[in-house]
Amino acid sequence: MARVKRGNVARKRRNKVLALAKGFRGASSKLFRIANQQVMKALRYAYVGRKRKKREFRSLWITRINAASRAEGIKYSNLISSLKGSNIGINRKMLAQMAVSDATCFKTILASVQNK
Repeated sequence: MARVKRGNVARKRRNKVLALAKGFRGASSKLFRIANQQVMKALRYAYVGRKRKKREFRSLWITRINAASRAEGIKYSNLISSLKGSNIGINRKMLAQMAVSDATCFKTILASVQNK
């Protein structure tokens, strides 16, 4: 069987990994074997982080809505329940944005919910 020389292909693969490891500290950005391990670990963390980010933002929105609604005298759980009962289909992201940037609109929504 003929010998396969992988000079170009191997170098390209290594350079691709080293490019991903750019900015890592010490040997993690210089030596291929260590860089490869760190890149694989970083990609795993990135994958997990993309899932975790969704949870954390939802939690942040709920905290903001709860704080703003309690200032007006209604609990978060009661607010969400009332919104569903009133057929007001507004998501938590938009509610939180209104609570932070447009307080008058948020108060209007609270008033419409409390009247029903």
